[in-house]
Amino acid sequence: MTEAKQDYNRYTDEDRQVWQLLFDRQMAQLPGLASSAYLEGIQKVGFRRDRIPHFDEVNEALAKHTGWQIVVVPGLIDNKPFFELLLNKKFPATTWFRKLSELDYLEEPDMFHDVFGHVPLLTNPDFCNFLSGLSNIALAYIDNEWAIELISRLYWYTVEFGLIQDAVEGLRIYGAGILSSSGESVYSLYSEKPLRVPFDVEHIINTPYIKDKFQEKYFVIDSYRQLYDSLPEVASVLKKHVPMGVV
Repeated sequence: MTEAKQDYNRYTDEDRQVWQLLFDRQMAQLPGLASSAYLEGIQKVGFRRDRIPHFDEVNEALAKHTGWQIVVVPGLIDNKPFFELLLNKKFPATTWFRKLSELDYLEEPDMFHDVFGHVPLLTNPDFCNFLSGLSNIALAYIDNEWAIELISRLYWYTVEFGLIQDAVEGLRIYGAGILSSSGESVYSLYSEKPLRVPFDVEHIINTPYIKDKFQEKYFVIDSYRQLYDSLPEVASVLKKHVPMGVV
């Protein structure tokens, strides 16, 4: 797919206000809630409250840590180009912002979700290796809708809504869907409503994802290395669940 460019000059005063309001709100509560790897990533990529991230500058920072890059997409893209980008160490991100009237809920991910939520962990090698490895598996099944559905569940309950049990810090957030949500950041760790269960590939792919409300179940990893090390199991479990001869 042809890569677009971030038109940095087009951002409005409202866009800048949205970034600053959301940044301030999340950074006021994420210390003590978010994974240390994520919080360190915020510093490594140079995010600031008073400046919308410039992709060229962010990519210079990412290049020093993992070699990943963020590339501009107009919005949600098809599975094949999505996984092809990840396989090639490129994370797709939108450049548009929600309106001030939409601070608390948005149907389609905007730049705050894509960049604030996802990019800091692109400084973590094990997490990045999981993304590219999972994408390699997905592309082998790209024409099988059921297989892609199962892989999407795994992505959903890790990259978007995952929790990590840190040996020192305790339970923390690393999923971008939580990190970019003021309400779910607190709910995911402290509410008594959702289940919090150990990371298990088989369990995850048998759990349909939820898009219209806070999650009912969160899967907890012990480390980012655990994600990467799970890839052989992911491939094995998929073979069991996808009909023979259908790829």
